[in-house]
Amino acid sequence: MGTSSVEWTVAGRRLAAAAGTVVGERYDANYDVLHLDPDRPLAVVADGMGDGPGSRAAGRTAVDVFVSRAQFDPGSLRAAVAEVQTAVREAGRPLPGLTGCTLTAFAAGPDGAWLVQLGDSRAYRLRDGLLELLTVDHTVAWLGLLHGWFAAGSAEASVASRRLTRYAGHPDEPEPDLLNVALRSGDALLICTDGVSDQVGYDRLASLLATAAGPAAAVEAILEESLTPGDDNATAIVIRVS
Repeated sequence: MGTSSVEWTVAGRRLAAAAGTVVGERYDANYDVLHLDPDRPLAVVADGMGDGPGSRAAGRTAVDVFVSRAQFDPGSLRAAVAEVQTAVREAGRPLPGLTGCTLTAFAAGPDGAWLVQLGDSRAYRLRDGLLELLTVDHTVAWLGLLHGWFAAGSAEASVASRRLTRYAGHPDEPEPDLLNVALRSGDALLICTDGVSDQVGYDRLASLLATAAGPAAAVEAILEESLTPGDDNATAIVIRVS
C-alpha cells in the first residue's frame, strides 16, 4: 500500500493532503482512479462501474478530462463535468457493455472549496469531533431510504445501491451536485469511493480521521481497515486544514 502527499496554500490556509488506493479481494485489478494534483488544490476520484473494459476506460477518461478542464469556479466546474460526460460516452462507443463511473472532486480557490459530486463516491468532513457526510449518493437506494420504500440493510436496499441515478457516461448527461464549503483550521476532509464507505463504518472513519498523526497516516489506516472485508477496490483522499 503506497500513498502520495502534497501541500497547498489557499487563502492563507495550509492544506496537507494524502491519497492512496487498494485493490481488495473481489477484483483482480483496480477500477478506481485518483488524482492528487501536485501544483494546485485539486483532488479527484472516480470509481468505474463493474470490472470490464468500459469501467477502466470511464474512470481514466473522466479523471483526465476533468483535471485538464477544471478551474475553481462553479461555472467552469460544471463545464468540465459536461466535457467529461461527452468524453466518457465517446470512449465507450467501441467497447462492449457499460462505460460509466462516479466522479467526486475537491477544488479550492480564494472563495473557498468546491465539492463536485456525480455518483456514489463520497465526501465527508470531520469538524469539532463531528463527522458529516457532505455529499448525497446518486442511487436508487438513497432515494428509497429517504422516502421509506425499504429499510436500511434490507435485500431491496442492497440491490438498489447498485443502481446509480447519475454517473459519468450516463446517456442523459446529468449535472453534478456542487457544494461550496468554507475551510476552517482543524477540518479534515475525506473523499472516498464506496469501497471505503461500504466497508469501514461511520464510527471507525471518525476515529481514524481524528487520531491519525497526519493525512498519510489516516489514508493508510482507512485503507487497511477496508481490507478486513476486502470486497471492493477502495480509494481515499484525506485533506487537513490548518
